[in-house]
Amino acid sequence: MLVAVLGFCGAVLGDNIGFAIGHFGGRRLIERHGPYIFLTPRRIGKATGFFERHGGWIIILARFIEGLRQANGIIAGINGIHWATFPAFDAIGAALWVATWTNVGYLSGSHINTIYDTANAYSTYVAIALGVLLPAYITRRVLRVRERPRGSDLNRARGG
Repeated sequence: MLVAVLGFCGAVLGDNIGFAIGHFGGRRLIERHGPYIFLTPRRIGKATGFFERHGGWIIILARFIEGLRQANGIIAGINGIHWATFPAFDAIGAALWVATWTNVGYLSGSHINTIYDTANAYSTYVAIALGVLLPAYITRRVLRVRERPRGSDLNRARGG
């Protein structure tokens, strides 16, 4: 129980510090220093759009998305989400996230060695699958970009 309480407090405190950085430092600070912590302007733009489309609910879901979990508070602060709104959604997300992982740890308990051995046995297969699927995906994306008609790019550049 103590682990869950401390995990919850740490998660909420960390996100609120991030929120303050985004709120008071703003986009300029993050664009200047963000690349040092892998927050590029492109990633910030994507995350900002995500926040604008999904509102406060993304704060809850961001807990479960690697990368967005760490930048959650910063991006919420940049987007101008009200200070009173952020902690409410953040606390719900933190409670769900901490409850999920403390329960996984508790339920796996003495079976952790079996779980580790099973995961380790299948890791080679997962690596092979990723080694095949990732290049196939990249090739598909590259071919799609090359197949686009040039005229559509010009129309988009002109605003048409």
